[in-house]
Amino acid sequence: MLAVCLLTGCGGQKGSLGTGKKSVIIPKADGKEALSAEKLVVDISHLDLGYMMVCYTGSARTLFVQLVGEDQTEYKYFMEPSEEYVTIPFTSGDGEYYLCVYENVGDDRYSPILSQMLTVELKNEFGPFLCSNQYVNFTMEDEAIVWGAELTGEITDDLEKVQEVYHWVVQNVEYDYDKAVDVSTGYLPDINQTLKTKKGICFDYAALMSAILRSQGIPAKLEIGYLTGDVYHAWISVWLEEIGWVDNLIEFNGTEWELMDPTVASASGSREVKERQSEEGTYIVRYVR
Repeated sequence: MLAVCLLTGCGGQKGSLGTGKKSVIIPKADGKEALSAEKLVVDISHLDLGYMMVCYTGSARTLFVQLVGEDQTEYKYFMEPSEEYVTIPFTSGDGEYYLCVYENVGDDRYSPILSQMLTVELKNEFGPFLCSNQYVNFTMEDEAIVWGAELTGEITDDLEKVQEVYHWVVQNVEYDYDKAVDVSTGYLPDINQTLKTKKGICFDYAALMSAILRSQGIPAKLEIGYLTGDVYHAWISVWLEEIGWVDNLIEFNGTEWELMDPTVASASGSREVKERQSEEGTYIVRYVR
């Protein structure tokens, strides 16, 4: 059932690999080391950069990858058969991860086809937050990424880049209330579509901003959890040289940050944003993508 092999039959994403502390990482499935089972291939060549890549070409309608790190947070990544690889990050950082892949065998029933313990030792802690993945999905050729580079132009300061991207998203992307009601289970953002329509839900806002910042070498976390205790929500945190991780924050008044949540700021306005941020336990992180 389980073997280490060279990759065949699936097309990996090609591209240059950033080598600096904050360089964008382009995921690659180059077959240096991989696990396989039936029509499944899991490329583990670049665990040290913070990701693995999965390709499934079997007959089951769906597959899901379960990943559990030492913090015991369980991540599930669902995918359909495709020749393309899906990138999955190791967002829990260094340590041992339990990997198990399940194949759909009918209705909502799944059967395991591969399991393995993986040891991750990151070259730098920012790796998982500088690359594309299933949730923050981008290539350097994407319209949204090219546009983001044009938006920031000649700006060299990361703080100013974050401000420029953030303010554009808040001022130009409208919250899509109809989509929020009808969004299907397993929905994944399309950053190019969000840019084109200038509409989206919290997931779209967070993915667009995270992708643009990562593509410019600024570590960004897409965080999923609960707002005010019971509202399922997505937002972002960023890492800046002068400050470190800026969590759940948004406006910089020259002295301090307040709430980095483009959805709430766009839909509610800054006064309500500040009021909600002041509530105890407003943001509860469940997953980091």
